[in-house]
Amino acid sequence: MPDNANSHSSTKRYPPELKERAVRMVFEAVEQTGERTGAVSRIARQLGIGDQSLRNWVAQAEVDRGNRAGLTTEERRRMVQLERENKELRRSNEILKSAAAFFARELDPRSPK
Repeated sequence: MPDNANSHSSTKRYPPELKERAVRMVFEAVEQTGERTGAVSRIARQLGIGDQSLRNWVAQAEVDRGNRAGLTTEERRRMVQLERENKELRRSNEILKSAAAFFARELDPRSPK
């Protein structure tokens, strides 16, 4: 499965280049003015994206930079991958249990055929 596969709707709606540019613009605006209040909303409006989407991207960028607690983008990606693998292994395990039970019944000399 490709690394860029993600079911989150903002990933489908906005290209990564736009997300990176928007986050960079927020960080630059905060650096220039020293204030974060209003920067996200203003830049979101300028770029035609949702305020909350941009807030989420900025928060994730802060986590990725180590400025905020939370799972980094890479850690999230890895967790999704592991959860997917775990689900598949559980499914395989159930299939194997069913097969083992079936063959145990078939090979049981006491059961009528």
